[in-house]
Amino acid sequence: MLVIRLTRVGKKKQPTYRVVVQDKLRDPWGRALEIVGTYNPRTKPKTIKFDEERIKFWLSRGASPSATVNNLLVDAKIAKGPKAKATVGHKKKEKK
Repeated sequence: MLVIRLTRVGKKKQPTYRVVVQDKLRDPWGRALEIVGTYNPRTKPKTIKFDEERIKFWLSRGASPSATVNNLLVDAKIAKGPKAKATVGHKKKEKK
Protein backbone atom coordinates (compact mmCIF):
# COMPACT_ATOMS: atom_id res chain seq x y z
CA MET A 1 0.00 0.00 0.00
CA LEU A 2 1.34 3.40 -0.97
CA VAL A 3 1.30 6.41 1.30
CA ILE A 4 2.11 10.09 0.79
CA ARG A 5 3.92 11.36 3.87
CA LEU A 6 6.54 13.74 5.23
CA THR A 7 10.22 12.88 5.58
CA ARG A 8 12.33 15.09 7.81
CA VAL A 9 15.49 16.60 6.36
CA GLY A 10 17.62 19.53 7.43
CA LYS A 11 20.05 20.32 10.19
CA LYS A 12 19.59 19.71 13.87
CA LYS A 13 16.85 21.97 15.31
CA GLN A 14 16.13 23.29 11.78
CA PRO A 15 13.66 20.84 10.24
CA THR A 16 12.40 20.95 6.70
CA TYR A 17 10.31 18.21 5.18
CA ARG A 18 9.97 16.45 1.86
CA VAL A 19 6.59 15.18 0.73
CA VAL A 20 7.30 11.69 -0.59
CA VAL A 21 5.44 8.69 -1.99
CA GLN A 22 6.55 5.44 -0.32
CA ASP A 23 5.39 2.00 0.56
CA LYS A 24 3.67 2.17 3.95
CA LEU A 25 5.92 -0.48 5.50
CA ARG A 26 9.16 1.19 4.39
CA ASP A 27 11.30 3.24 6.77
CA PRO A 28 10.25 6.94 6.54
CA TRP A 29 13.90 7.95 6.05
CA GLY A 30 14.47 5.26 3.46
CA ARG A 31 14.26 5.40 -0.30
CA ALA A 32 11.12 7.00 -1.73
CA LEU A 33 9.39 6.23 -5.01
CA GLU A 34 9.06 9.93 -5.77
CA ILE A 35 9.49 13.32 -4.09
CA VAL A 36 6.35 15.34 -4.82
CA GLY A 37 6.88 18.45 -2.71
CA THR A 38 8.54 20.28 0.14
CA TYR A 39 7.34 21.86 3.38
CA ASN A 40 9.20 24.34 5.58
CA PRO A 41 7.31 25.22 8.78
CA ARG A 42 10.03 27.58 10.05
CA THR A 43 9.48 30.42 7.57
CA LYS A 44 6.86 33.14 8.01
CA PRO A 45 4.50 32.28 6.30
CA LYS A 46 5.15 28.56 6.04
CA THR A 47 6.61 27.52 2.68
CA ILE A 48 4.71 24.72 0.96
CA LYS A 49 5.49 23.55 -2.58
CA PHE A 50 3.61 20.70 -4.21
CA ASP A 51 3.81 19.08 -7.63
CA GLU A 52 0.02 19.11 -7.94
CA GLU A 53 -0.10 17.00 -11.10
CA ARG A 54 2.01 14.18 -9.60
CA ILE A 55 0.08 14.21 -6.30
CA LYS A 56 -3.21 13.83 -8.17
CA PHE A 57 -1.63 11.01 -10.19
CA TRP A 58 -0.59 9.09 -7.07
CA LEU A 59 -3.93 9.70 -5.36
CA SER A 60 -5.67 8.25 -8.43
CA ARG A 61 -3.38 5.19 -8.19
CA GLY A 62 -4.59 4.52 -4.63
CA ALA A 63 -1.96 6.25 -2.49
CA SER A 64 -3.38 7.52 0.78
CA PRO A 65 -2.00 10.69 2.38
CA SER A 66 -0.99 10.76 6.02
CA ALA A 67 -3.10 12.95 8.31
CA THR A 68 -0.64 15.86 8.21
CA VAL A 69 -0.20 15.70 4.43
CA ASN A 70 -3.97 15.46 4.00
CA ASN A 71 -4.39 18.67 6.01
CA LEU A 72 -1.74 20.43 3.90
CA LEU A 73 -3.43 19.26 0.69
CA VAL A 74 -6.84 20.48 1.91
CA ASP A 75 -5.32 23.89 2.77
CA ALA A 76 -3.74 24.06 -0.70
CA LYS A 77 -7.09 23.02 -2.27
CA ILE A 78 -5.54 20.02 -4.00
CA ALA A 79 -7.66 17.52 -2.08
CA LYS A 80 -11.28 17.91 -1.10
CA GLY A 81 -12.87 16.80 2.14
CA PRO A 82 -12.50 17.43 5.84
CA LYS A 83 -9.21 17.77 7.64
CA ALA A 84 -7.95 14.69 9.45
CA LYS A 85 -7.02 14.63 13.11
CA ALA A 86 -3.26 14.11 13.26
CA THR A 87 -2.09 12.04 16.21
CA VAL A 88 1.43 11.88 17.56
CA GLY A 89 2.55 8.86 19.52
CA HIS A 90 0.25 6.40 21.19
CA LYS A 91 -2.44 7.02 23.75
CA LYS A 92 -1.63 5.64 27.15
CA LYS A 93 -4.01 2.99 28.37
CA GLU A 94 -5.92 3.99 31.44
CA LYS A 95 -5.48 1.78 34.49
CA LYS A 96 -8.59 0.62 36.28
